[in-house]
Amino acid sequence: MNDNLLIQGKHKLVVTIVKKGTASKILETTKKAGAEGGTILMGRGTAKKSIYLDLLGINFDPEKEVIFTICDERKVDDILEAIVSEAKLKKPGNGISFVVNINALRGLFIY
Repeated sequence: MNDNLLIQGKHKLVVTIVKKGTASKILETTKKAGAEGGTILMGRGTAKKSIYLDLLGINFDPEKEVIFTICDERKVDDILEAIVSEAKLKKPGNGISFVVNINALRGLFIY
């Protein structure tokens, strides 16, 4: 039995990692850009200090906030653009955001 929830259209997961204290404002901005909502998790980085800025584009501070936003693929560009603008991701050290394909969803999903 396939208990994956069938949904119309394709969906993406936008993952954003930013410094602690900024996720709520970013989530507000994504809603204005078309997101239905999101989930904020507290995170703690474990990489070497030099890796944070060189690889992840984030200033060294192990306490982070991670935002998960599931959205229709047609809204991804607008939502990502809003995140980049609000979090100032074009400036080194402010964070990172990336998009992951979603192949299946399980559980309650109202869209």
